[in-house]
Amino acid sequence: MKVKTYVLVGAAVLLNMSAASKDVRSEGLSPGDLAPRIESLGNERNFNFQNHSNRYTLLNFWAAYDAESRVRNIRLVNEVERLGVDRIAMCSISMDESHSIFSETVRIDNLSQTTQFHAEAGKSSKLYRQYNLKKGFNNFLIDEAGVIVAKNVTPEDLKQMMSKE
Repeated sequence: MKVKTYVLVGAAVLLNMSAASKDVRSEGLSPGDLAPRIESLGNERNFNFQNHSNRYTLLNFWAAYDAESRVRNIRLVNEVERLGVDRIAMCSISMDESHSIFSETVRIDNLSQTTQFHAEAGKSSKLYRQYNLKKGFNNFLIDEAGVIVAKNVTPEDLKQMMSKE
């Protein structure tokens, strides 16, 4: 009987130690959370922010009808280009419902098609709800493990964060 008790206690301790050593993060929108995966933007492109390139990803949401988010998008794109694509990748998603408005805005703002994406359903999209954009367009700085390290960064914040590395 004593042997069974010792075996059970030992097994429980080992199980507890192995469970405690794992870093289990859940998806969320705060620094320290895993960034929710983006499954589709209508162009057959999926985004899983985990990568092996040791690069950050700046995920930015904007719309042509929201002047503040549009200006912020241009400023962030310019700062990411200055910092270099080897350090940070840009994924900027427009929530405009009209693809023609999105395309024309990208052209007028002189933005690269490689960093600009369009969520076709706009405010009706799963993405809009998933990233809680009803409270405003946000951006998220995500590390290579897919973890949000900062939210609503400015170009100045980016410059400062990248200079610390």
